[in-house]
Amino acid sequence: MNKLLETPIEYLKGVGPARGDLLRKELGIHKYGDLLHLFPNRYIDRTRYYKISELLNNNAEVQVVGKILNLKTVGEKKARLVATFSDGTGEMELVWFQGQKWIRENIKINVPYVVFGKATAFNGMFNMAHPEMELLSEHEQSLRSAMQPIYPSTEKLSQKGITNKVVNKIMQQLFYETQAKFSDVLPPSIISELQLIPKNAALFNIHFPKSPELLARAQFRLKFEELFFIQLQLITKNLIRKHKIKGHVFDKVGTLFNDFYENHLPFALTGAQKRVIKEIRHDMGQPAQMNRLLQGDVGSGKTIVALMSMLLALDNGFQACLMAPTEILANQHFIGLSELAQPLGINIKILTGSTKTADRRIIHEELESGALHIIIGTHALLEDKVQFKNLGLAVIDEQHRFGVEQRSKLWRKNDIPPHVLVMTATPIPRTLAMSLYGDLDISVIDELPPGRKPIQTVHRYDSNRLKVWKFLKDEIAKGRQVYIVYPLIQESETMDYKDLMDGYESISRDFPLPHYSVSIVHGKMKPSEKDSEMARFAAGKTNIMVATTVIEVGVNVPNASVMVIESAERFGLSQLHQLRGRVGRGADQSYCIMMTGQKLSNDSKTRLETMCRTNDGFEIAEVDLKLRGPGDIMGTQQSGVLNLQIADIVKDKEILQLARHHAIRLLQDDAPLNKPEHAALRHAFIEMGKKKNIWNYIS
Repeated sequence: MNKLLETPIEYLKGVGPARGDLLRKELGIHKYGDLLHLFPNRYIDRTRYYKISELLNNNAEVQVVGKILNLKTVGEKKARLVATFSDGTGEMELVWFQGQKWIRENIKINVPYVVFGKATAFNGMFNMAHPEMELLSEHEQSLRSAMQPIYPSTEKLSQKGITNKVVNKIMQQLFYETQAKFSDVLPPSIISELQLIPKNAALFNIHFPKSPELLARAQFRLKFEELFFIQLQLITKNLIRKHKIKGHVFDKVGTLFNDFYENHLPFALTGAQKRVIKEIRHDMGQPAQMNRLLQGDVGSGKTIVALMSMLLALDNGFQACLMAPTEILANQHFIGLSELAQPLGINIKILTGSTKTADRRIIHEELESGALHIIIGTHALLEDKVQFKNLGLAVIDEQHRFGVEQRSKLWRKNDIPPHVLVMTATPIPRTLAMSLYGDLDISVIDELPPGRKPIQTVHRYDSNRLKVWKFLKDEIAKGRQVYIVYPLIQESETMDYKDLMDGYESISRDFPLPHYSVSIVHGKMKPSEKDSEMARFAAGKTNIMVATTVIEVGVNVPNASVMVIESAERFGLSQLHQLRGRVGRGADQSYCIMMTGQKLSNDSKTRLETMCRTNDGFEIAEVDLKLRGPGDIMGTQQSGVLNLQIADIVKDKEILQLARHHAIRLLQDDAPLNKPEHAALRHAFIEMGKKKNIWNYIS
């Protein structure tokens, strides 16, 4: 590594203390190395020089070589400085509204200049306001490349005069001082197999591209390296965990598991469920702790897989727990699992914030004595009072709502940590899963149980409302039930509440008593009121449930066959998909109707079209990732992992897969990185563990 890269940025010629301070605060640039890895956002092609006679009025940025013939000040109040600029094929005007005194004193008449800027036609003549100017003699000597880089900036930097031109200049100085010597840390075998350009050439061409081709090769090389190091880190973490963190060996498949599988399964397992159970059984039979992510779409049968995994723990003399993010969800798991496990005679209880003190005392005692086999609960399970006799498996539902610290609290309840199975019903695109959960083993249930009919999804405008209402009446006449969901966006809660109440009133008018009965559930109701309304709907006492998105997770009413989503354009894709998953739980054909106004943004159109086209949660998640970007999808807490400087996990999916493939292959061949040809990589990798930003250590 070039030692100079550790030098504080203010020592670079042209920076100094004031600019150094700004660069630190605004862009996080502390040292030479940080500046080197400030990669351009985009490039302007300056390979071409235009003649004035060829200019078109298309608002494009162009560069022209010519001479200034004369200078004059025009106008009284808002005076501007105007120069006549000629290149022999025609004339144009250069205009300045600011900095006129400096221009007047420094400009040379009849000397060749290269001017660059937007040329616009006015009264039959082209003009260019505040052009970038350079003497042709200097232009020909500078390090500036034909493809001109545009660097990330902030308002403050522009105000303080640190323009793109200034950044470009200090970047040239950086390459001059370091003599552009940067060491390669990737193994020679990978460099030759992928025909990567050398690190020096990649860094030079990212800042001063010699040609579009070299720029593309430089980008590929640096993106690959960034993603390769992230994957190396994740996979190593996984390998270390498997070697270091001992786990309980569940070596027998006993009576509970077999009895349930042979006699009490409510339906035959799908191929995907069988495959996933096999993966889990294999993991739990090893002397290392299992850490598996189970992804399955809404209704794909994750609960059965979770129960069968718990039965394996019970068969081996251990307890199991399931932790859910909300009481509604914990209750639903409790009801579902109790029904399934009833014939097996095992002791299952639930612990949430609203569990009564007397019940809590019994639960605590039974957990410590081992009389309680399975406990289901919310964050309440993490309290210090909750102690297990021997926790063998922890199932965590909707992983992204629990932080790492919370999960590790569960681990500390035993000398040997339990096996961990993380479940999510929000399909995560493969690229995102590889980057966020690359250290977990991933299982996917990618087929729905037999007999499930795909939900028919349509988009209707408000003007079709009468037809939609007629359709709802026909469905209700068949004995079915309907959800009508209104958006809830926190900032405008009063407006949303008004929308919901207006909607509720008009629905009550259109579906009057005694023929119809309408329930309502929203955030302003007491939990007990909500529960009783939900219960009435679940028992079939009301035909229509009008609600805000509180029903997104949790309600299971197999008889509900229609989901109407009002103002569907205000929902994100994953929300729409989750809402749709509330219907289609019975044997009847189910429908999802997305209602919107006429005016729709392009993104909204894409979301609605995607929903109508496919029921596949993974495909939907891919589109969502493209629309929103990784940070948004995982929430800010976890997007930190993806603070990438040059790669983009959406656009660079192929490079990510390639990087992961090579990282796995390398670690299979030489996990400790002890081979002489991996020395530089090993050093960079160790340094990387100490710092947050990858680029600090791979130059």
